Amino acid sequence: AMEAPPPRRHRARYKGPAAPPWKETYRRRCMERLRSSRAKLLDRYRQAGERPRGPGTLLVQEVMEQEWQTLQAAQESLPALGGTEEALAQMLEDPDELAVLEEIQRELILQEQSVIEEYERSLQFDEECLNAMLDGLDASDKVICPVCRKNNLTVRNHFIFCQCGLYISTQGMTEGKLRSLLENTLTEHSHRCFHNPEFTVTSGMEEEANLLMSCAV
Repeated sequence: AMEAPPPRRHRARYKGPAAPPWKETYRRRCMERLRSSRAKLLDRYRQAGERPRGPGTLLVQEVMEQEWQTLQAAQESLPALGGTEEALAQMLEDPDELAVLEEIQRELILQEQSVIEEYERSLQFDEECLNAMLDGLDASDKVICPVCRKNNLTVRNHFIFCQCGLYISTQGMTEGKLRSLLENTLTEHSHRCFHNPEFTVTSGMEEEANLLMSCAV
């Protein structure tokens, strides 16, 4: 008589190429959480000072664990997610399930890298704009209007004027003094922030107009 084959140690819950039923729900929730955590991700990036090298990530592991816990609460059959990949491989009976998690992890890592790259491009653009503004201040005796960034300012002893509508009363102002004030202000800001500041003219009902520098960050 033929001997019966030895029983398999682990019986796969999902036979064949079909993905586990929780895959799409888990993947969607992870992607949504990562997108909604953009500010948190960039905070960690700024604290780290650089992008993680190799397999390390700033937020992916945390996102996956949080969403897995949510999914696990709804489906008690799922094991706890955490620790090393070796431990996870032992907890998940079906190697296809582990492959699904690794696939989702790779997608999340790419998404995280995309967010960081976009932020880095934004920083680079702002730095180039700042350098261009500083170069414009150094280019000649003329001072480019910091509000419209197009026209040269007309600087007189008692006022500063631009064709864009800027008009500020001053005392003892010269182009050299104004250029120095703008350069010092921009340089001081650049030491604390990579973003390009904006200049506007503010005035109240009884107050004289003032030049105000502000930053979106």
